[in-house]
Amino acid sequence: MIRVAVVGGGYAGMATAVTLAARGAKVVVHEAGPVLGGRARRVQTRGETFDNGQHILVGAYGALLGMMRACDVPSDALLRLPLEMRYVDGFVLRPMWLPEPLGLLGGLLAARLPWSERLGAIRFMIAMRRARYRVEPDCAVSELLANHAQDGRIGHYLWRPLCVSALNTPPDQSSANAFLAVIRDSLAGGEGASDLLLPKTDLSKLFPEPAADYVRARGGEVHVSSPVRDLEALRKEHSHVVVAVGPHHLDALIPGVLPPYTYQPIVTCYLQYTPQTKLPFPMLGLADGLVQWAFDRGHLLGERGRIACVVSAQGEHQQMAHDEIAAHCARELAAAFPGIGTPASSQVIFEKRATIACTPGLTRVGPETPLRKVWLAGDYTDPVYPPTLEAAVRSGIRAAGCILRGS
Repeated sequence: MIRVAVVGGGYAGMATAVTLAARGAKVVVHEAGPVLGGRARRVQTRGETFDNGQHILVGAYGALLGMMRACDVPSDALLRLPLEMRYVDGFVLRPMWLPEPLGLLGGLLAARLPWSERLGAIRFMIAMRRARYRVEPDCAVSELLANHAQDGRIGHYLWRPLCVSALNTPPDQSSANAFLAVIRDSLAGGEGASDLLLPKTDLSKLFPEPAADYVRARGGEVHVSSPVRDLEALRKEHSHVVVAVGPHHLDALIPGVLPPYTYQPIVTCYLQYTPQTKLPFPMLGLADGLVQWAFDRGHLLGERGRIACVVSAQGEHQQMAHDEIAAHCARELAAAFPGIGTPASSQVIFEKRATIACTPGLTRVGPETPLRKVWLAGDYTDPVYPPTLEAAVRSGIRAAGCILRGS
């Protein structure tokens, strides 16, 4: 029997474990933290429960959605909405009910933009489709947009926010090819590919914990608060080991595998207002300040009056204290929604190394390592995709595939 130790109980590690358990392997998962999920997990502080980030899924996340179905995650764990980029200043972009890519093209034509930008965006999409959503050599997203006259209002409301949300890297530093891979699979994908999927449960319950139940039901083991400091012991006890830790933790286990990556942060600021407080839409963009997106957690998770403000990638907020960030977010919400009042409390979760910086020509590592029968999984190992939950799950499936093929 194949016996596999998985180091790390995040989305990548649990995808590895589920894939192997489904094929009859004996799997043992070791998660260093007290909760499964890695960099997408439930956090408990001061007697309250939060997520360590407000993740958005899209309909194109086929690997993650397939894993969730396999683990019997209820379909109502996600709120599915047709793509709608809605901002507090009134700008809205939504595709029309037409087969893609006609739906997006129709939505661009109907958007409140200068006609030159509407037609330019359509020409851009057609050009990228002809180029198979790839440019050589890779360049920054800002350069790609400038080359195609997409750096006006359409860039402000669509392309730049999409880039920062998907790649968690500023457009002037982001890989155009990683960005185009996102456009290809979502905006230019098939029916439902661009739908927004907003979690209605915490991130640990969304997949990692049901995955643990799946593995245990098939004779496997999942241990939390179980750090691994010595791979040699695991290698002696198991036929294979998959290391699915964050890239900044990998060097302690397998030195010298990764290039010198840089990292980008994500800040999530939870503001608690009165229970009657609601946003007019579950997810709204604030295009001109520190906050990029605001989420109504009451609408999504029943956390009445709680608004989650998301600030992705680097910026001035990195120099702010947590209370300064909370005050800044509260001021921006008050300006956007004059009747919202003053929050009674706040909680700032600052993931300083949330993702690797997804830069042009980024060196990607695969699942292979210098150690025999030891494999890697993690969002940073995907050959094309930016570091997302989908990339993490794909990497876990890929690592499991190496083992199952007898590599």
